[in-house]
Amino acid sequence: MIVHVQSLHFDADKKLVDYITKKLEKLSQFHDRIIKVDVFLVLDNVAHNIKDKISEIRVHVPRADFFVKSSSKSFETSFDEALNALIQQIKKKKERQAA
Repeated sequence: MIVHVQSLHFDADKKLVDYITKKLEKLSQFHDRIIKVDVFLVLDNVAHNIKDKISEIRVHVPRADFFVKSSSKSFETSFDEALNALIQQIKKKKERQAA
């Protein structure tokens, strides 16, 4: 599984990238044929006040792609929310294939 983390409008520190990579390793227990995971971290400057932190995750598997997006006041929170939504998508897809 290839993990690609890209940050827009800022530079992500190593601690944040390591946190994301560690959490993404858990995805392999939900789907065993994950090819690539793209994570986009966006610093959204809305109305020039408190900035929202948006996490987008795209997972590439054979014959399917999964995409989720979440925003919060911290990247860790928005990434965790997006990851949970992604796990739900993968579980639903697997249930439909099994039925």
